[in-house]
Amino acid sequence: MRKRDKVQTNQPRQIISKLNPRSPITEQYRTIRTNLQFSSIDEKVKTVLITSAGPEAGKSVTAANLAVVHAQQGKKTLLIDADMRKPTVHYTFRTDNLTGLSNVLIGESSLEEAVQVTDVDELDVLTCGPVPPNPAELLGTNRMKEILEYAKVSYDFIIVDTPPSLAVTDANVLANMTDGSIVVIRSGETQFEEAERGVKIIQNQSAKFLGAVLNDIPKDKNQSYYYYYGS
Repeated sequence: MRKRDKVQTNQPRQIISKLNPRSPITEQYRTIRTNLQFSSIDEKVKTVLITSAGPEAGKSVTAANLAVVHAQQGKKTLLIDADMRKPTVHYTFRTDNLTGLSNVLIGESSLEEAVQVTDVDELDVLTCGPVPPNPAELLGTNRMKEILEYAKVSYDFIIVDTPPSLAVTDANVLANMTDGSIVVIRSGETQFEEAERGVKIIQNQSAKFLGAVLNDIPKDKNQSYYYYYGS
C-alpha cells in the first residue's frame, strides 16, 4: 500500500463530511450509512456501487462522503474509482493517479501496491489509474470480480464509484459484482423519465437495488439537503 503523495491539483473538491462533521448535510450522509447497514437482514452488504442516471448528478461527491462517514465510524473503508471515463477520486483526495485500478486489472500492479492511504483515518482509495481505451471490457472481466473479493478480506466496507448507467454499460456490468447499488439523482436537473430509466437498468441486474439519493434539494426549515429511500 502506498502512502498518499502530496499532489497539487487544479480541481479542488470539498468533502463536507470531512471538513464539517457536525453539519446537517454530514448528518444526512450518516443517515444513508445507517440505512445501508439495515438494508439487508439476511446478508451483510459489504460492497456498494454508486451510479447516477446521467452526468453531473453528484454521484462521485456522494461516494466520497459516504466513504468518509463509514471510515469515521471506525470501519476500514476502500473507495474504488471505477469511473474510467471521468475519474475524480484522485482530485478529491489529492492523490496521484499514476497507478490505480486499470493497472491492477491488467496485472501490472497488485491491489496492495495500487491502494493509497488518505488523510482520513481508516479510509484508503484505489484511483482509476491511466484511463484505458476499453473500460467496459476491463471492468467486466473475472479479474475485477477477484479484486472485489480480495478487497473484502482487508476492508469492512467498499464503495465503487461508476459512470452514469444511461451513458455506458460500465455500471450495469459492475452492479452484478457488488452486494447492492445506489442511484444518485439531482433535484431540479435529473428528469423523471431519465431517473426512472436509470433505476430500472440497475434493478435489472442481479445485485440488490438499495435505493436512491436525491441530491441538492433546496433547503428550507423543513428540509435537509439529502434524502434516502429504499426499495
